[in-house]
Amino acid sequence: MRSVESTILKTGISAGNLCDVDEKRKITLEVPEDLLERALAASGEGITRTVRRGLELVAAGRAYEELRRLRGKVKLGIDLEALRGDR
Repeated sequence: MRSVESTILKTGISAGNLCDVDEKRKITLEVPEDLLERALAASGEGITRTVRRGLELVAAGRAYEELRRLRGKVKLGIDLEALRGDR
């Protein structure tokens, strides 16, 4: 697998995983109040965790766009007939 493809795949896989990163940045955000309230209600979490999850979803979305662009271009060593016979 090429380096870019490998990076995209790893990013897509890890984007949904929460991890405590040593390097953090404190930021100030201005967001519409109704958007924040809807996001908080949807997540059931506090502001920080809700914003982090939103950023993770944006990152994952980008990774999956890149993966979709690779459709049909990456050769996988999977035998479909063997997989179907395993049912």
